[in-house]
Amino acid sequence: MQGKLNQIAVRAKQDKRVKFTSLVHLINEENLAECYKELKRNKACSIDRVTVEAYGENLEEKLKTLVDSMKRKQYQPLPVKRVYIPKAGSKEKRGLGIPSTEDKLVQVMLKKILENIYEANFMDSSYGFRPGRNCHQAINALDKAVMHKPINYIVEVDIKKFFDNVQHKWLMNCLRERIADPNLLWLIKRFLKAGIVEVGCYKATDQGTPQ
Repeated sequence: MQGKLNQIAVRAKQDKRVKFTSLVHLINEENLAECYKELKRNKACSIDRVTVEAYGENLEEKLKTLVDSMKRKQYQPLPVKRVYIPKAGSKEKRGLGIPSTEDKLVQVMLKKILENIYEANFMDSSYGFRPGRNCHQAINALDKAVMHKPINYIVEVDIKKFFDNVQHKWLMNCLRERIADPNLLWLIKRFLKAGIVEVGCYKATDQGTPQ
């Protein structure tokens, strides 16, 4: 798996305008089995109440069925379970979406594919939600800039409820800038439209994406 992902990363870096036409085949039984090993065992269950351990029973057979359903365009992600956690420095709470274990597997593989394509487009000064980067590195970079450059002010900006208001149309348009695999785009759109379940009630998702 890693060899294929590295090839994608190299090509994406060499040509930042190239569009990838064949990607969905990477979401196969072998790669999903590798992704399963990365799932944390102590995370909360989604609406189907299937734990990571429980899904691991007869894993080979489950992955075969999962991949087959995607090939036949019958795969349907479950709605995510919406929960709220305290938001640091605020009385508000942050909404989180908990996907099913099976959906989480597919998402992990999707994440790997997308990261290896889009990492080439990010600026070196970007740290948020990137592999191998964290907030401590961002603070360190900021500290060095403040101490060694003539900095007069620092601006902190936070887009209110950004994830809740992401427009699906524009997100898909952004993805099409580098991805021309209709099957992978179909899969991503399925996740965007899966909906959420909050306090036992289903809500359709016409915009936004769960954190």
